[in-house]
Amino acid sequence: MFALVDCNNFYASCERVFRPDLNGKPVVVLSNNDGCVIARSNEAKAAGIPMGAPAFEYEKLFEQHSVQVFSANFALYGDMSSRVMDILSGYSPDMEIYSIDEAFLKFTGFEHFDLQQHGASMRSKVLKWTGIPISVGIAPTKALAKVANRIAKKYPTETRGVYIIDSEEKRIKALKWLKTEDVWGIGRQHSQRLYRMDVATAYAFTQLRDDVVQKMMSITGLRLKHDLEGIPTLDMEEAQIKKNIATTRTFETNYTQYGQLAERISTFASACAEKLRLQNSCCHSLMVFIHTNRHREDLPQYSRNIVIKLPYPTNSGIELTKFALQALKQIFKQGFAYKRAGVVVQDFSQADRLQRSLFENRDERHVPLFKVVDAINTHFGQQKVRLAAQDTKRVWKMRQEKLSPRYTTRIDDIITIHV
Repeated sequence: MFALVDCNNFYASCERVFRPDLNGKPVVVLSNNDGCVIARSNEAKAAGIPMGAPAFEYEKLFEQHSVQVFSANFALYGDMSSRVMDILSGYSPDMEIYSIDEAFLKFTGFEHFDLQQHGASMRSKVLKWTGIPISVGIAPTKALAKVANRIAKKYPTETRGVYIIDSEEKRIKALKWLKTEDVWGIGRQHSQRLYRMDVATAYAFTQLRDDVVQKMMSITGLRLKHDLEGIPTLDMEEAQIKKNIATTRTFETNYTQYGQLAERISTFASACAEKLRLQNSCCHSLMVFIHTNRHREDLPQYSRNIVIKLPYPTNSGIELTKFALQALKQIFKQGFAYKRAGVVVQDFSQADRLQRSLFENRDERHVPLFKVVDAINTHFGQQKVRLAAQDTKRVWKMRQEKLSPRYTTRIDDIITIHV
């Protein structure tokens, strides 16, 4: 049996842990630069606030319903996620962290366990130890565990947050209830094609012939179908290193000068290099892009990206910044107001297994240098040590006007209790 554990309204729940006065009140969390809604409490959903809603368009609705609005506090959310996952790891030795707020557990050898009670224990302990509410779905396959979790979350009173699909009758009933568009692994395009074929539910999807599904959705879709039929096909996956890493931002104001963009690109390249070192990778190529604001029809428009092949693989912030600025010079045009830019590094190799070139190689002195830089920044705070090309005044800092304290990761923000 598999379990899918999902934290309910995770970002909003994290904000409520240290603000119990927010319980029962509508809460939303905004994306980078306080742009769009990326998390909603149940009360915010009931108020009619959709996912992805632009914050500036919904200010009146926020005010009308006394919605509590927060900037994304990823330091807090990441730490709370680690605490939740650490607790869950004690319930099964076989665990796959699927996302910041979801994890699969595999219950091999649990034939004599009461899985309903096991799920209830997980839910109770996570709530008591972290304050985060979770829903638990348990089933013979990963795809069905996803379905069971959706039922547990949709009907919390009836299921008490835990639902098990442990019979053919329950499986068929659940699949007939679930819409095709809500099936894990079926994207928007595939769901639209299936609707045109009168396949409106997950159960109808499982009634299609294998060859039809494979032709339409490849072997991946066929595996999903078998999993929904109760045939274990999708197994637990080990953590995979990223195949590309991107650092991108929408600017708080329009940038018109090359120097302004150069500082941002330098910062993005340095951030990509840090992420590369974190997973012990080097990149062989990178892409730089710059975009004007397509919503400003009164301004001239220009968008361009460029991919350059590096002369040697590297994860040095110094070297990647140099190459990224070379790329920027090739695509930058004066006379435009730029609103968005980014750096994407790709084509990775393991840093300790690099193929050496006869002529050019990365500067090996950068390896111990950035090992020390990373250690200092980890201990004293992000970007304490940075490149000279980066603005020391941090003019590129994201707009986060409604940021809550980092209660669990910063000693100055630790909660104060008055007794």
